[in-house]
Amino acid sequence: MKFVVIKKNKFFLIILGFLAIFSLSLVIYKTLNRPQSTNMIMGGNLSVQCNNIEAVKVNQDIPEKIDNEKYFRPSKDPIINDRDYIIRDYYEKKHSDILLPDTLFETPEDTIINYFSILREAANPQNDKHAGCGTLGSAKSPYPIAYNFLATAYQDKLKYDQYLNSFQNILHINLIKLKEIPSDTMQPNDLRYFFELETIEGSKQGSGLFSYYHGFMNIVKENNQYRIADQEMYAENYLCAPYHSWYYIAEAVVDIKFGEWCSLIQERYPTQQEGYVKKIFFKGTDGNDYYMEFFQLTNDNDIEIAQYKKNKDGEWELIFIDPTKCLDKK
Repeated sequence: MKFVVIKKNKFFLIILGFLAIFSLSLVIYKTLNRPQSTNMIMGGNLSVQCNNIEAVKVNQDIPEKIDNEKYFRPSKDPIINDRDYIIRDYYEKKHSDILLPDTLFETPEDTIINYFSILREAANPQNDKHAGCGTLGSAKSPYPIAYNFLATAYQDKLKYDQYLNSFQNILHINLIKLKEIPSDTMQPNDLRYFFELETIEGSKQGSGLFSYYHGFMNIVKENNQYRIADQEMYAENYLCAPYHSWYYIAEAVVDIKFGEWCSLIQERYPTQQEGYVKKIFFKGTDGNDYYMEFFQLTNDNDIEIAQYKKNKDGEWELIFIDPTKCLDKK
């Protein structure tokens, strides 16, 4: 009996040793023959983080409600374009065949928030740039719907194909700031709004990049609905203000432009800031009271929005002073 047991143990050890050698050989073979990445970044080989998988069936229970918002944003500040709509009825339709309900256009703010809510999960990937794993959000389906928020004259100027191409490589949109501002002197009858967007864009490395834009939107009333009449956009730079100039600091702008250039400041008062709105008041050398309004962007750059002077009735009156003309006089 002892001989049989010893023989069985030896046989088991031989098999175990063979399996160990085979496994080690297999690992070495795969390691040596593993395809090497031809893409490099910062001195290292670049690999893709996730597989291109739409869905995998699992036996485990998945929570019914998942906070997806945490995956879309680097910050936890609330977004504005969070209105959910059942817009699938308009999917696969041409923009010219879509008729949207009046309730989406009742106020200028409704129009803007609803517009960006529809665009929030739209994605127009670019062939050589990507992010995510598979289909992104609602893909291109929301674009024909959003195009119907544009006023007729704007659609005449911006055809649908141009509109769609302008979203290339924009894979997600968050509206993070929105505020009405004084109308443009060139279009005094239009309502005008400042807005800031946080977007996710694709890259050649396959990572999602957060980019920020701010802009100005003109709104007109058309057939008893508020529609988008015009937009201008600015990409926000994160490597300019830290290294160059004073132009991005509101207090410095007021001191230099209106003080040094125009000799208009007798005394500047402490800055008043509420949220991203900065107001800088000063007593003018001409005896008048002034204040300059700035908005602070996500990159902490301050941009000038409006200028005001107190009139003889004690009311703040919108003005415009071009400080560069003061330089011409010197």
